[in-house]
Amino acid sequence: MFMNASPLASIKDPVAEDLVRFEKHFRQSMKSNVPLLDKITYYIVQRKGKQVRPVFVFLSAKIWGDVNPSTYNAASLIELLHTATLVHDDVVDDSNERRGFFSINALWKNKIAVLVGDYLLSKGLLLALDNDEFDILKIVSNAVKEMSEGELLQIEKARKLDIDESVYYDIIRQKTASLIASACGAGTASVTDDKSTIEMMKEFGETIGIAFQIKDDLFDYGTASIGKPRGIDIKEKKMTLPLIYALSQSDKSEKRHVIQSIKKHSTKPKVIKEVIQFVIDKGGLEYAEAAMHDYKNKALTTLDSFPSSDAKDAMRDLVNFVIDRKK
Repeated sequence: MFMNASPLASIKDPVAEDLVRFEKHFRQSMKSNVPLLDKITYYIVQRKGKQVRPVFVFLSAKIWGDVNPSTYNAASLIELLHTATLVHDDVVDDSNERRGFFSINALWKNKIAVLVGDYLLSKGLLLALDNDEFDILKIVSNAVKEMSEGELLQIEKARKLDIDESVYYDIIRQKTASLIASACGAGTASVTDDKSTIEMMKEFGETIGIAFQIKDDLFDYGTASIGKPRGIDIKEKKMTLPLIYALSQSDKSEKRHVIQSIKKHSTKPKVIKEVIQFVIDKGGLEYAEAAMHDYKNKALTTLDSFPSSDAKDAMRDLVNFVIDRKK
């Protein structure tokens, strides 16, 4: 997702043994008697990411209590439902790659990919129901609902390019931040019934998720340390914070010209280059970076109120890495 090996290794230290056990728990939760399904789920496990969501679950649990079977159920549920959404996303986006590997739909076609996503979703629901994890199921199911709503809201707004900051934050809160919020909330709910603590951790995770997404938006424009601009968001007509701010600093004529260029010619290299330069000239990158740091600082302030522990220190490193990452 957003980390290279060495910083992540030290962040994982307080939960390293838990993650090893989680691997077995997660593989077991995906098992099927259908050979084709077993083959595909094995492929999914082999090309897994950096386990960032389970890290959030286990660190959140350790901050407030002791890891227990409910924590493993929470981590597996988060990963199952999230994997299901990724498989479906690749179908929707007609994407042939995921994390440098062929996507499920590229290897087994759309029909099978949709059914695999449905299977993973049902396995997650059954895992929670079979273990009476109703509170955790509610937290995670709400995140999946919000992720779907966020994606649909973004698609709707991309048609008109009429997104202001409030709508932008609604989209990223639902689309990206809700999953990290649910990981923190579910991990906490696995060790305590205290509603205020669980809600605080969900808000903490949401704040980190917003900072993470703004950082991702900034990557599209490139910097000296990151390299060449990607321009992917511009090609896909996604209105992100740097562009929204730049347009707010323009007069009607300039704003209309930029929006029409994106609407009609978003895939042309010349237009992408012009839009990136426009955002830079209007101070869009500095504005977005300042907003990102505001959310990071808000998360760190909340973290300061938590009890001292190795897990708390690792969580602080994780928050900082969200901002410092280079990819």
